[in-house]
Amino acid sequence: MTTRPRCAYLGPPGTFTETALRAMVPEDEAEYVPVVDVPAALGAVRSGDVEHAVVAIENTVEGGVTATLDTLVDGSPLVIVGEVVLPVEFELVARSGITHGEIARVTAHSHAWAQVRRWAHATIPDAVFVPASSNVAGARAVLDGEAVGGVEVDAALAPPGTAARLGLALVEEHVADNPHAATRFVKVGRPAAVAEPTGHDKTTLMVHLPTDHSGALLEMLEQFAARGVNLSRIESRPRWDRPGEYSFSIDALGHVAEERMAEALIGLRRTCPLVVFLGSYPSAGGDLTPLVPGTSDAAFAEARDWVEQLRDGTHS
Repeated sequence: MTTRPRCAYLGPPGTFTETALRAMVPEDEAEYVPVVDVPAALGAVRSGDVEHAVVAIENTVEGGVTATLDTLVDGSPLVIVGEVVLPVEFELVARSGITHGEIARVTAHSHAWAQVRRWAHATIPDAVFVPASSNVAGARAVLDGEAVGGVEVDAALAPPGTAARLGLALVEEHVADNPHAATRFVKVGRPAAVAEPTGHDKTTLMVHLPTDHSGALLEMLEQFAARGVNLSRIESRPRWDRPGEYSFSIDALGHVAEERMAEALIGLRRTCPLVVFLGSYPSAGGDLTPLVPGTSDAAFAEARDWVEQLRDGTHS
């Protein structure tokens, strides 16, 4: 018998993260391991307790999930091996008999609350938000009559289907400020040989600027622009070791096995004090990445051959 690989995710069962995990790794192919937060999920990968973890990395309302961005680079190396994007909406759940007007304290994960603030202001304007470790954990606290962070709560915002699954009252469904809201989740593992490029790949990096001076960010970005590498995300993160200075979390469209991306990484390595490679993996969209003329692997190979001819005197 072979042991199924273990995969950590933000629990308890029923969270959006578990839904993302199911989309990437069928349950019959892995053992799902619920944990309390993102650092615990990624820490379990680093310790070898699990082979992979699925964590949220970005949403369309708040942008990057800072706990994920920071924990990915704080410790032994980790790499992203896949991603999925899920639409996100919520339902308001409570114990039987509770109405909108009786809700004084509502609980949810902080990123969920960020996606329903306008709805809450209009629908339950007097309710106080109480942050929970996950949306399902908040709903379970309502079910069991338990306090969240020492505060009793009346209702919770939870993933669709939570009320039916837990036996709570469904106060309102389809809760979202933005009907197009979505969250991007990534599957993370320990470093290994990178899978072959698919033509619709993404490379994630953390980069420190070489020095703190005017134009330093432009100099870093030129490493990508000169090779025709487009960036789909760039976010600054404060450097814990140098207050007032920042590193940059970057998603670049391309794969480390492609010449243009490899050349960009070489340029970053030469000019920046720290470049952390966080993986090359298929992007969720599946659309082929368009190439700028002159940036194909064949174009780089031809240019390199030309330089060799210049060196040995065989050019015409």
